Amino acid sequence: MSEPEESDAAHSAPDADPQGDPFLRTRFVMPARPVAFLRRERLVSHLDRALRTPLTMVNGPAGAGKTLLAADWAAARETPVAWLTTDAAGQKPGVFWAYLLEALRTSGMPLPAGIGCPADAGRAPPTLLARLAAELSALDRPVVVVLDEYDRVTDPEIAEQLEFVLHHAGDGLRLVLVTRTEPLLPLHRYRAAGALTEIRGAELAFTCEEAAALLELHGLRLPEPATRGLVERTRGWAAGLRLCALAARESPDPQTYLKEFEADRTSVADFLLAEVLRRQPAPTQDLLLRVSVLDRFRPDLVNALTGRTDAEPILAGLCRANAFVEHLEQDWYRLHPLFGEILRAHLRVRAPGLETELHRRAARWLRDSGSLTETLGHGAAAGDWQFTADALVDDLAIGWLFAGLRTDELGELFSRMGPEAAGPAAELVRAARELGRHEVDRGLGHLRRAEQGLSAVSAGTATTAGAAAGLGERLAGAPGPVTGWGPPGGEPAQAQARLTWALLEALAARLTGAPARAELAATAAETLRGEVPAHLLDRHPELLALLLAHLGSARLWAGRFEDAHAALTGAAGTVPGASTALAREDSLGRLALIDYLDGRLAGAERTARAALTETERYGLPQASGSGMGRLVLAAVAVERDDLDRAQAFLAEAAQPHPALLDPVMEAGRAIATARLQLARGDIGAALATAERTVPAAVASPWAEGQTALVVSAAHLADGRPETAVKVLRALHGATPACTVAAARAELAAGRPPAAIDLLDRMSPGDRGGPAVTVRALLVRAQAADAAGDRAAASRLVALALREARHDGLRRPFTEAGPWIRPFLGTSTSRGGTADAHGRGVRPSDGPPPPLVEELTGRELDVLRRLALTMSTQEIAADLYLSVNTVKTHLKSAYRKLSAGRRNEAVRRAREQGLL
Repeated sequence: MSEPEESDAAHSAPDADPQGDPFLRTRFVMPARPVAFLRRERLVSHLDRALRTPLTMVNGPAGAGKTLLAADWAAARETPVAWLTTDAAGQKPGVFWAYLLEALRTSGMPLPAGIGCPADAGRAPPTLLARLAAELSALDRPVVVVLDEYDRVTDPEIAEQLEFVLHHAGDGLRLVLVTRTEPLLPLHRYRAAGALTEIRGAELAFTCEEAAALLELHGLRLPEPATRGLVERTRGWAAGLRLCALAARESPDPQTYLKEFEADRTSVADFLLAEVLRRQPAPTQDLLLRVSVLDRFRPDLVNALTGRTDAEPILAGLCRANAFVEHLEQDWYRLHPLFGEILRAHLRVRAPGLETELHRRAARWLRDSGSLTETLGHGAAAGDWQFTADALVDDLAIGWLFAGLRTDELGELFSRMGPEAAGPAAELVRAARELGRHEVDRGLGHLRRAEQGLSAVSAGTATTAGAAAGLGERLAGAPGPVTGWGPPGGEPAQAQARLTWALLEALAARLTGAPARAELAATAAETLRGEVPAHLLDRHPELLALLLAHLGSARLWAGRFEDAHAALTGAAGTVPGASTALAREDSLGRLALIDYLDGRLAGAERTARAALTETERYGLPQASGSGMGRLVLAAVAVERDDLDRAQAFLAEAAQPHPALLDPVMEAGRAIATARLQLARGDIGAALATAERTVPAAVASPWAEGQTALVVSAAHLADGRPETAVKVLRALHGATPACTVAAARAELAAGRPPAAIDLLDRMSPGDRGGPAVTVRALLVRAQAADAAGDRAAASRLVALALREARHDGLRRPFTEAGPWIRPFLGTSTSRGGTADAHGRGVRPSDGPPPPLVEELTGRELDVLRRLALTMSTQEIAADLYLSVNTVKTHLKSAYRKLSAGRRNEAVRRAREQGLL
């Protein structure tokens, strides 16, 4: 069995490869560095770490300076480096290993004759690889091998063999791969083991300081702003900087020259056109000019622009030839931005008017392929606004104008849409933009025109007429202008447009405080959901999330808390992501408001904090949220007598997203502000704020009730109990909180029996949360004290303290007045009130001290894992963070929680309701 192996390998160093061709000695020579070469010490130092790991990869695009960096580093080493420039032609295992062995010999490594050399171009004997690995592993000092242009090695068998030798050579081999693409090696294993050194494109890019030094080597001294602008323009691309330097040094005014270069009318552009574009065949030149309108492209898209079918081989050839075409992933490519800009300028001169047609073709191809963002960009660039609006609406992506990371970008894009764009889709987009800016009247006008256009398209269909008539009758009783449009059947695109209409109608109903209209819009949407393609609903979860949020807020305004809770919970439970973050944040904030209105402060605080993290974790700005969570936290802080903190939360919630500034938000802000003003003793300001009218189609029972609570409390604080009684008696269907406030007013007016009678008539199911029950207990305690029953009063105060402890309530005790002071020091001993550990409860023991500063979403993520007793390393791995980053978050969390250790931090977080 050994004889065939031996016959495959010669025992002396050959002078030719297995194919019989002489070795090309230039492949073993390090490239010469140009005269104006800049040695970049930060990269050389990074490469020095190659001696600590078996594998090093220098990976970057063409012209990034990879090869010159590796050559500069290798030439400066005291020990020899084996250099091999791989060749795309004839890359067979036998040829590859023959060249690699010859590179080792050329570098001066004395390979034993017994190792041999492949005799067959198509294979490398396993015994040869084993002998080579064994020989390398026995060396005292490792051999450094640089494989330049390794991206040309595409044979998986070669990669497998190379990994075998690298693994078994141990400390005897240090392999450096210079490549444009990821090599076919198990890099994940090397990364996990800390056995890989990497230098990638971002690190290869020139910094401003390095660019300035490079320009000086070319005889150019530019002001720092000019250098920075050049680096931004070229993205630090080495070849681009060199071209600019070569061209600019011929100009008497380099700075002015570079400004002209930014205008695409320079000798650099002429140079690139002459040296790159015009050296290509005519079909390739045409292809390059046409793809210059694209940020990225693939062969079939390019074929759509050229009208030919040869894009795939041309693009592959350009990429291999380093012709400023970069391969991205799979079959996607892009032009270097500098080259692309010059080509676009040349296209406008060479073929005026073609650019618009190319954008139009690209938009239609991209729409068919499902790439909506790029479709919209090219449709807008072509000035085809009707097509662009149709694409947005047909894809059910209208929610992008309200939520997610594309909101500002799309808003800017459609701001250029002129009045010439007609049709329902264009009107729906206009309506969305106006409603998104809180221009409700103008938004409704566009919405009505879209509705009329949709009805006209469906005219003549019996089903349509019946549905429209039925919904028209139901809408007749709703406030505002209506035209009686319903959810008729129709082609899919019409169904998408109608569902978009339903979403915007629900938003308009929410903004105008018209819950009946929101219900009808939701009913129409529910009918239409079955008519649109399911994959579109899956692709755009923000549509359902926004619809439920609008419906839930409208129901909340109407005081239908259970129905509102159902819709808002549905919105908060939609698929997490940047597109749904706004709806989920908004819904969680309103769920927190429901808890607050029910007097459940601890639940309100937990839900409000959860709302704050939604937009933060996806990198959305604070102003993109509704701010309702911060308003609730402000109201909770008032109840805890933490007035400075309440003011800070109110300030943070000062600029909510315009599309979410509905009556619920305005009423919530007015009530929280008025309560704060009242707590600070500014009775006049509290009355003015609370009695401010909130425009809405219908009145809100809870808003009226909360307003009455603040107004009555202000009159009580001003010594006018009878006025307070009148305010509360005027309410219809008083809530438990209003009943308790009325009892307190009756007591202040000198009618204890009337106060107790009001409380006794409350059913057990109407008690409300601790914020209500604590106040009710204090009213009974004050009545008992007034009747001379101090023992009963003490027991009732003790009960109130115990009830207040969990939610951290302080304000009810402050509002109670001087009568309560004697009971606060004795309520524990007389009432027998104790905590879970048998310790007496004193007012100072009550709620935990407040946080000095809110924890960020990432700090909470780290804290939750800390509570699971995960180590710092485990937390880092679970969150894909570095250990140092986790430690930084922990230090910040400890500071905010006033904790010195992890157990103390977890305990404090639990006390604050964060865990």
